[in-house]
Amino acid sequence: MNAYSATAFTAPAGFAAFPVETRVAPPVRRVQLVTVRQVALLTAKQRVLWIASGFLFVAALALLRIAIVGLGDHALTTTPFDEALLPPRGEIVDRNGAPLARAFPAYSLWFNPDALGEGEAPLIKPASQVARELKAIFPDLDAPTIARQLAAGKGAYLRRRVLPEEANRVLAIGELALEMPEELDRHYPQGPMGAHVLGYVGADGHGRIGMEQVLDERLRDKSQLLKPAELSLDLRVQGALEDELARGMRAVNAVGAAGIILDVDTGEVLALASLPSFDPNRINNANVGYMFNRVTNQVYELGSTFKPLTVAAGIDAGTIRDMGRRYSARPFPIGGFTIKDSHPLGDSLNTPEMLIHSSNVVTAHMVRDMGADRLKKVMADLGMNERPHIELPAKGFPLWARGEWPLLRGMTVGYGHGIAVTPLHLASAYAAMVNGGIWRPATMHKLAPGAAPRGRRVFKASTSARMRQLLRAITLYGTGRNADAPGFRVGGKTGSAEKPGAGGYRKTSLVSTFAAAFPMDRPRYVVIAMLDEPKGTAASAYQRTAGWTAAPIVGRVVARTGPMLGVLPDDNRDVDISDLVPLIPGAREKLAAAE
Repeated sequence: MNAYSATAFTAPAGFAAFPVETRVAPPVRRVQLVTVRQVALLTAKQRVLWIASGFLFVAALALLRIAIVGLGDHALTTTPFDEALLPPRGEIVDRNGAPLARAFPAYSLWFNPDALGEGEAPLIKPASQVARELKAIFPDLDAPTIARQLAAGKGAYLRRRVLPEEANRVLAIGELALEMPEELDRHYPQGPMGAHVLGYVGADGHGRIGMEQVLDERLRDKSQLLKPAELSLDLRVQGALEDELARGMRAVNAVGAAGIILDVDTGEVLALASLPSFDPNRINNANVGYMFNRVTNQVYELGSTFKPLTVAAGIDAGTIRDMGRRYSARPFPIGGFTIKDSHPLGDSLNTPEMLIHSSNVVTAHMVRDMGADRLKKVMADLGMNERPHIELPAKGFPLWARGEWPLLRGMTVGYGHGIAVTPLHLASAYAAMVNGGIWRPATMHKLAPGAAPRGRRVFKASTSARMRQLLRAITLYGTGRNADAPGFRVGGKTGSAEKPGAGGYRKTSLVSTFAAAFPMDRPRYVVIAMLDEPKGTAASAYQRTAGWTAAPIVGRVVARTGPMLGVLPDDNRDVDISDLVPLIPGAREKLAAAE
């Protein structure tokens, strides 16, 4: 029906009837349209709300996971997806978080003679030409050797640890037999630095010789891969020690060197170096011989560095009470052997003079007074009768006389002969001598505050205080003057011992050692520097003894590492040795000149 329609209209009386058009309203469609729009808008809002809720849920899960990782004190249980992202071996870092060892993806260069099919020539170009092109990419390769390997037609690794840009250049050679498989490799960012501490990882994926071996199970445990293994080493201090040892070793043409820096209160090893060293990134036959650790595995007769330990034992025993008491310094025979000094030191010496001039004869008299058994017990309490206490696997056993010590044995041990120990033994003993008298085992692990072992008391606290005075006097007025880093209050003792050989001691071969601690008014660190067979050169005034060869190394190491370790030079502080000065000829004059 149309919008308009005709209807009948009844007219009143007197009027004619006629048709009239009336308007009829259309259907109500506008109200329906508004309703539809409202429904659509409500649906859209609901969908946005659901999407926002989903995002909020995912964000909440992520925050919860971050909180668990950050606050949880146990490792997360990994999913297969997580494990795919984890490295195959955990990271090793120093005490400040600097990376020492980590796993990373790398390429290798593999020669596959069957790349073109069995029976086909593996190379398009001559082997010699391919070898020359590889030499241009890797200058350290030996081209003739590579050419022989290629010509032999046998599969072989030509190189490990190939960088991506080097891999692209190899592919550009155009030889399909030169394959570049991607492998997960162990990398040591610092190169040879700290190599004897870290060790390396073998082809079987297991650690070798150092902390890689000690921590092998922990570093391969997937539940602990997210947390690096923290060592006690300080990378900065390690670098300084290695640098100064190498410099000193070259200066006197020594065959080897060893050094260690030890925290006297905790036993933590801040640096440990054995030279020559090796690069754990490149293990080959040429550097296998350098893996021997001189600090923990080689035992030496360390000579006069034992004399302060003997004095400390005598003070504790009560046989050395008066620092001014004079002992005969004349050679004397005992048991078919004559004890004498390297050169005449006068008729008599007191205790400070004995240490300053390093007298074997006076040390022997001190051992006679206390008895050889007493000295043996002190040395045993210092761990000199067993392998050094440290986590590293390479630990040498001391040359230690078992049973009762006759007097002659005690006398020779008193001045560092007839007993052979590692430099680490000596470092731990000196730490006990200056820290108040407590011996603690050394450790390669970073310790939390307050977590240091209790240790065992070896010396009285008063004895330790006296030894700090005496060691300081040696560097001020004695054989250790070249180790006196200005402002750092170094105290220590030299030791120059002939190396034993066939038929007796070799007079032309010395082990020169300087054992020190600083600062002596409040000792915090022990520093040991040892040179194996130094030669007399212009750099050492043509001397081979420790005062001219090892002591200067310690002086430079202390000056470089002290500020790194929070010990700043201060010329206005020092340990009080005023009661010893009158006992040391020339000390008063030197002190007055310095003032």
